[in-house]
Amino acid sequence: MAKPQKRYVCQSCGAVANKWQGQCVDCLQWNTLVEDAGGAKTPFSAKHNLRGGGNLVMMSALDTDVALPERMPTGIAEFDRALGGGFVAGSATLIGGDPGIGKSTLLLQAAAKLALAGKSVAYVSGEEAADQVRLRARRLGCGNAPVQLGAATSVRDILTTLERGEAPDMLVIDSIQTMHSDLIEGAPGTVSQVRASAHELVRYAKESGCALVLVGHVTKDGSIAGPRVLEHMVDTVLSFEGERSHQYRILRAIKNRFGGTDEIGVFAMAEAGLDEVSNPSALFLTTRGESVSGAAVFPAIEGTRPVLVEIQALVVRLASGATPRRAVVGWDSGRLAMILAVLEARCGLSFSTAEVYLNIAGGYRVIDPAADLAVAAALVSALAEQPIPSEMVAFGEVSLSGEVRPVAHGGLRLKEAAKLGFTQALVPASLTESPAGLSMRGYATLAALVDRLLGRG
Repeated sequence: MAKPQKRYVCQSCGAVANKWQGQCVDCLQWNTLVEDAGGAKTPFSAKHNLRGGGNLVMMSALDTDVALPERMPTGIAEFDRALGGGFVAGSATLIGGDPGIGKSTLLLQAAAKLALAGKSVAYVSGEEAADQVRLRARRLGCGNAPVQLGAATSVRDILTTLERGEAPDMLVIDSIQTMHSDLIEGAPGTVSQVRASAHELVRYAKESGCALVLVGHVTKDGSIAGPRVLEHMVDTVLSFEGERSHQYRILRAIKNRFGGTDEIGVFAMAEAGLDEVSNPSALFLTTRGESVSGAAVFPAIEGTRPVLVEIQALVVRLASGATPRRAVVGWDSGRLAMILAVLEARCGLSFSTAEVYLNIAGGYRVIDPAADLAVAAALVSALAEQPIPSEMVAFGEVSLSGEVRPVAHGGLRLKEAAKLGFTQALVPASLTESPAGLSMRGYATLAALVDRLLGRG
């Protein structure tokens, strides 16, 4: 039978003692211990009671006027755009991407710029020797930067080294999958090792105030390898996207506690590393001398930046009764099926006996629903083999009823199109204002657009 638990609580500091005594051993006050009858004492409650014996946590009001952490710009405008203005002191950032995409190159360039700006930067590589990193830095033209290099895989060794001096302003770990903690059994890269290593490094960053950057491997489907909790532990998750066969790279924020996730940074892989791209539309627009059927230009919005991309469609008629294919690159296959269904049900076009291929030029990925009208225009152009004028752009969301719905940032899209030399635009009927030099044609339904493209009525 459980017996009542007796304890004595100090009225001055809250310390708990198992028996009465004249002086509190914590605050050294006399006659402050008062008996407090607790609940029934059982072996389980005695072992798992967490209501006492801990250290007091300092609490402060949300509206307390204190100095907030300052951002640390890297000097690379596209990198800072994706971060929301730069690194935050004491933050943890995880960057992932395919092998050879340029993660280490980008971080080495950013570390070099920060070091040349007077910041203390430590770069720890678990995959390369220090001399190999130094050789790569010289190839990138940043070999004169005072970055502290190290090659280690033991978290204990890394933290012991860092604790001997002043904490750096920025710490790069390349990569977290190569780190291991001697407190956990298992080979580097396992779920337990990645979680334990990341926990120790993130805790060091929070306590010391240094900006921690972790490089993460990815699986074959593009997600960051290791436990999913790794993405919850850090403050910012960046995805470095692109094809190694293409020169462009896109840095996209998947999670950002200190900024938005709707901004991207665009880079181009050059001989001397990654170069910033101030006009991304030039990368994703195909240069052609004459209009081609099945091609439409769509002004996409990435955060506050308009990016013009080319949507390419190909429709192949099948003579046999084979099941037609639907292949999509860079867009949602489910949304393509919806657009095809609306074209058949509301516009009288048949794609049931044809194979449909859709591609976003340059390997760009579009998730904006405003691309519906441009995709529909490209499909109609490919089906009828009638080219869309090369100086025309199109955007608008298509509903299941065939209605063309308005989209956000219409004026910004048109302004960017006019700046790049486009003179015509296919837009929702609700959009009325257009920049100088650009003529608009508004459509309330998709059927009206199809009639215009096919010259009907």
